[in-house]
Amino acid sequence: MLAELINPYHLQVASFILINIILGVSIYITLSTGQLSLANAGFMGIGAYTSALLTLNFDLPIIVGILAGTLMAGLFGIIIGIPTLRLQGVYLAIVTLGFGEVIRVIFVNWESLTKGAVGLSGIPHMGREILNTLKGFGFDPKVLGLQNNQFVFLTIFLLLLVITTSIVMFFRRQNRSRVGRAFAAIKLDEKAAESMGINITYYKVLAFAQGALVAGFAGTLFAHVLAYISPADFAYHRAVEILIFAVFGGSEVIWGPVFGALFLTVMPEVLRFISEYRYMIYGLIIIIMMAVRPQGLIDVNILNWIKLKTSKRGQKHGTSSQKSM
Repeated sequence: MLAELINPYHLQVASFILINIILGVSIYITLSTGQLSLANAGFMGIGAYTSALLTLNFDLPIIVGILAGTLMAGLFGIIIGIPTLRLQGVYLAIVTLGFGEVIRVIFVNWESLTKGAVGLSGIPHMGREILNTLKGFGFDPKVLGLQNNQFVFLTIFLLLLVITTSIVMFFRRQNRSRVGRAFAAIKLDEKAAESMGINITYYKVLAFAQGALVAGFAGTLFAHVLAYISPADFAYHRAVEILIFAVFGGSEVIWGPVFGALFLTVMPEVLRFISEYRYMIYGLIIIIMMAVRPQGLIDVNILNWIKLKTSKRGQKHGTSSQKSM
């Protein structure tokens, strides 16, 4: 029964949705301080290639490769974040987009290490490694009525679901902390925030490093879910795609990029007959959103409205149940 309900293709699409949500969170972090960074695709590539090369060439466990790739991306985030502190708006966007392209060109030209445009194949697959480990303890997916590939993709999806939920919850809590309030103050008015004693340099670099860490982490997961990466996966179109998650969904609250990533990943799958034109559609979405709703679909007012409607329904339900008693 369970095997009939589980479709490996649908689970793989759902896994990519979760990875894109993590990427959406990565750009939300930098935007929360008013920094428009387009380097997330580059950070994603650094994380992916670092983890892939370590696990391929040195036979390190996947978890070690993921940690190393994430930390390497975070280190580059600090290196790029410090010299770009004085840049804002479109100037910061151009510099960070240029950084992402430099990283991609390095991946293409360093053929002895990265195999150039061909990319890296045979990367240890996260789901298969988990299955092989469990089989060593005598576990067989057939006990659950599943084939091996069904169990592999189900395991990946459940693991990514837990990871993505934890990341979103962590940054929701951070928003309500001293760090989140400092980010919000810097975004509203940088000079006023500095006059109140907020260390602008520290918090802007912190946001840049956190965004790079999360993007690099998403890159490592991408590499070990797909088991193949190439420089084309981290080109400028990926940076634009990540930006669209925030532009479409909204960058004021964390649920904006989450919704943007969910919707814009599902849309090409549902509307396959126009999937070839998705980048044209993305450009059209940017134009329409900037003209009609520059804050994105989801903002604080929308969330407050949803909470109000939910509370009213709860009150009506409670009143009706009391009357029935």
